[in-house]
Amino acid sequence: MIQYFVSHLYWFWLAVVIICTVTEALTFALTTIWPAIAALLMVFLSFTPVPFVWQLIVFLIITIVLIFFTRPFAVKKLKVGKEVTNVAAIIGQQVVAVDEISEFKKGSVKSSGGILWSAALENPDDESIPCGTICTVVSVEGNTVRVRPLN
Repeated sequence: MIQYFVSHLYWFWLAVVIICTVTEALTFALTTIWPAIAALLMVFLSFTPVPFVWQLIVFLIITIVLIFFTRPFAVKKLKVGKEVTNVAAIIGQQVVAVDEISEFKKGSVKSSGGILWSAALENPDDESIPCGTICTVVSVEGNTVRVRPLN
């Protein structure tokens, strides 16, 4: 049995590639893709007379090198984990006032996606914003956006 395992190590490394790739596809955290790449290289190394222990050592070295030197670059380029939510995404966007917005009365604005937001003036001392005015969102407080007219 051990002799069969040693002579067919490429199946072991292919299994590692598949398991790591499926795990990466499910999480997309850029953590298990590096062992998958290292295991893919080990598939080719398994056809040489290199003992399994040395293959395992090479696998670990390649994985560690890829994680420490390649992952930070890939995370930065792919912007993994930096998804902007709808609240943060609306800041700085232009919206249209649907109702008049004044110091004493909240109004409504519509974003480019057609979403209605409750709106208040950026500064309570500002002049009221009439219906149909294009505004810029400057902040979000709860479910209310603070806007100023686009000049």
